[in-house]
Amino acid sequence: MNKEEQVLRGFWDIFNKKNWLDGFKMKVSLKGYKPSEVHCMEYIEKNADSNVTKLAEAFYITRSAISKLTKKLVEKGLIESYRKPDNKKEIYFRLTEQGKAVNKVHEKLHKEFQERDKAVFEQVTEEQYDSMLSFVEKYNRHLDAEIKKLGVDITSGYCDKL
Repeated sequence: MNKEEQVLRGFWDIFNKKNWLDGFKMKVSLKGYKPSEVHCMEYIEKNADSNVTKLAEAFYITRSAISKLTKKLVEKGLIESYRKPDNKKEIYFRLTEQGKAVNKVHEKLHKEFQERDKAVFEQVTEEQYDSMLSFVEKYNRHLDAEIKKLGVDITSGYCDKL
């Protein structure tokens, strides 16, 4: 395995292990809520005037999929829809008290995850961070260019078109 493969494999392994660990803890602490529901609530809480379009773009899925997800969250009493007095057409979302409580548990878990991983990140120097961030930015730009070459908009549910 060459160094390029080792780096990509390393990122893949880190991503999967972190997702597994975080997911395990979330399933226990947020039983009854799907990750998509929790992350949708998180986005709504952090982004004022969230609507279907903004959510679809943020999660790289179709507006139809977001509509279904927000409908479930409304039915569960976790979010509510509203309209602005000056724009009766657009529908926005905000968390209910129950949604805020679930989001607080989620935020607490993220803090626990940061605390868990702190020992590793404290050992990273500024130069190492700068180097890693530079690589991540370059690779992201490269992947964006490759996606653009395909003529596909990944914010509009690109997997549906494959």
